[in-house]
Amino acid sequence: MKRNLLIGGVAMVVILIGYWYYDSTRVPEGLEIITNVKKGTFKVEIETTGELEAKNSVKIKGPEALREFRIFNLTIQSIVDEGTVVKKGDWIANIDRSEFQNRIKDKEIELEKEQSEFIQIQLDTTLQLRQARDELINLKYAVEEREIILEQSQFEPPATIKQAEINLDKSIRALDQAQENYKIKKRQNVEKMREQAAELRKVQNEYNAMQSVSEAFTILAPEPGMVIYTKGWDNRQIKAGSQINVWDPTVATLPDLTKMISKTYVNEVDVRKVKPGQKVEIGLDAYPDKKIGRNGNPGCQCG
Repeated sequence: MKRNLLIGGVAMVVILIGYWYYDSTRVPEGLEIITNVKKGTFKVEIETTGELEAKNSVKIKGPEALREFRIFNLTIQSIVDEGTVVKKGDWIANIDRSEFQNRIKDKEIELEKEQSEFIQIQLDTTLQLRQARDELINLKYAVEEREIILEQSQFEPPATIKQAEINLDKSIRALDQAQENYKIKKRQNVEKMREQAAELRKVQNEYNAMQSVSEAFTILAPEPGMVIYTKGWDNRQIKAGSQINVWDPTVATLPDLTKMISKTYVNEVDVRKVKPGQKVEIGLDAYPDKKIGRNGNPGCQCG
């Protein structure tokens, strides 16, 4: 009996709660909104922001061969204003060359040292070979003297004749050895000169290359067009005072404005709603009243 009363009480509480909830959500009489259902197209529109950029553009680059000289970052000292229309060969920017100038000075000192060593080797070679040639001449004279002595000793005792023959043989052997030594010494000096000349050419070529690269620190327009600043690895706009690296020394671009691309990013929540071929409408901050792609312009579609 008590169990039935408990079940009945619980049921009554549930009914009262349900009635109270229904009564609180019911719209008062006379305030209902009634409308006719119409069949039509339900539009789902997505609004995003992005950037308008040229499909094709020419990069304006600074010096590209600096890795060979252990320089990896460059600072833009000054640059033409963005939007400036330039002709081919017009000034675009200057790159700070102070660090590179120090490298050139070091290379210039190295070049002077190599030139000095080359001249010193030339002088040493000339002196050594001259001394060797003088020695050969003296040894030839010594051989001739020993020959004369031997001829004059024909009527001398056998011991005197033998001694004269020994002295002549020694002179001839000394002359032969001196001639061989002269050839070896000459080859050694020729190789030493060749080695030093090669080192001198190497340093000279490096110096000439640095002088040539130095001219690239003044950047000129490779083509005519409108200068547009580019962005670096940190997605910041490159301008005066910015640093660029030698792997991509681009300081600005000359875009082809006849073909443009609107680059934008759709939120991952809405990306499923976007499909290739759908029509889009593009607006520009600079011209808020103008829209591209309105009235179903087929030229503006999702890519």
